[in-house]
Amino acid sequence: MFRAIGRIIKTPDLRRKIGFTLGIVAIFRLGSFIPAPFVDYQNVQLCLAGNEGATGLYQLVNLFSGGALLQLSIFALGIMPYITASIITQLLRVVIPHFEALYKEGQAGQAKLTQYTRYMTIALAILQSTTLITVARAGALFPTTSGVPQCSQLITNDSWYAILLMVITMTAGTGLIMWLGELITERGIGNGMSLLIFVSIAATFPSALWGIQVAQGFEIFVIVLALGLVVMAAVVFVEQSQRRVPVQYAKRMVGRRTYGGNNTYIPIKVNMAGVVPVIFASSLLYLPALIAQFNQPAAGETAPEWVVWIQNNFISGDNWLYMVVYFLLIVGFTYFYVAITFNPEDVADNMKKYGGFIPGIRAGRPTAEYLDYVLTRITLPGSLYLGLVALIPLIAFASVGANQNFPFGGASILIIVGVGLETVKQIDAQLQQRHYEGLLK
Repeated sequence: MFRAIGRIIKTPDLRRKIGFTLGIVAIFRLGSFIPAPFVDYQNVQLCLAGNEGATGLYQLVNLFSGGALLQLSIFALGIMPYITASIITQLLRVVIPHFEALYKEGQAGQAKLTQYTRYMTIALAILQSTTLITVARAGALFPTTSGVPQCSQLITNDSWYAILLMVITMTAGTGLIMWLGELITERGIGNGMSLLIFVSIAATFPSALWGIQVAQGFEIFVIVLALGLVVMAAVVFVEQSQRRVPVQYAKRMVGRRTYGGNNTYIPIKVNMAGVVPVIFASSLLYLPALIAQFNQPAAGETAPEWVVWIQNNFISGDNWLYMVVYFLLIVGFTYFYVAITFNPEDVADNMKKYGGFIPGIRAGRPTAEYLDYVLTRITLPGSLYLGLVALIPLIAFASVGANQNFPFGGASILIIVGVGLETVKQIDAQLQQRHYEGLLK
């Protein structure tokens, strides 16, 4: 390993790419702490200190922004608008035939879809920044410290031009993050957007672990670290697991040359959906709490029964009903997303076009039915795995009192492991091109 790191340092091109990536990451983290215009930095820090360990409606967005959301910084929205726009674009392929046609056109069509995703990201950034500023002005951004006067005085100027400037600044911050991510993809190492998400989540690990040590003591801290290593090893194992469907290609003559006749396979991963079902389920479960928040009674009035029921069951993650609904939603969304992203009929048609077939299965519809059979059964353990990993922070919150930003579980550990493995593989491939030996053995 140390020799491989030495080879990275001695390779000018690879060293320059890694250095460029680290520089962009430093700029990204710096922007997470620069407050937006007309934001009272001292009041924000005071409310953050009184809100440690609390869980709110904006927990997921705050996680993906590396804590910048609750700081009301210029990068407050983080990469979340781009993630949402990318997911919406993928879903629209099922609804809008033009999007599906663009997807199948190759590089030109993909570039057009990327352009649509960028436009949608800016639109979502405008909507989300407006919502964030409205919530901050109402004093509802920090749930447990809503009685503190400073938490309703986060913005120093309520005029229309001040709010407009804040919306423009946060939207421009999202656009800048998109550009930084694309710079990393073009000139750095790894996928830029994924790496920025990785950095945002990894930045919360030290504070989350230290919070457990302060609140629960050193023994619980050591136990959490040990369990975290076990969970991380299990996630790596499952993320690398795949079902390989064998494929053979018949020989054919084109002019005087022979093509085909080789054997390959279709890799069907156990977790083909990635972290998207967890994001879907979390976002959907935030809706009841959001509706209840905007139906709070006036001072001296009693809250409606349905609002009280939602507050008792869907605000805090340590409730058993919340966990069951969360788990079932993840399982359902996993099947839904896999059905959208992997089309057995398209795969079977492409195999038939190039003379490929699965041994023992006829080409065409029987191949599509077989792939659908395999996909349905391999998705079941994948969906159960996603549900269990997503429940780890909630179980930790209920058992040891750790907040729901518990680092070794949920979307955080899935993204950390997935992006880490992909980046290491890219560095390994770069090393193998130059030294015939990489990071991985």
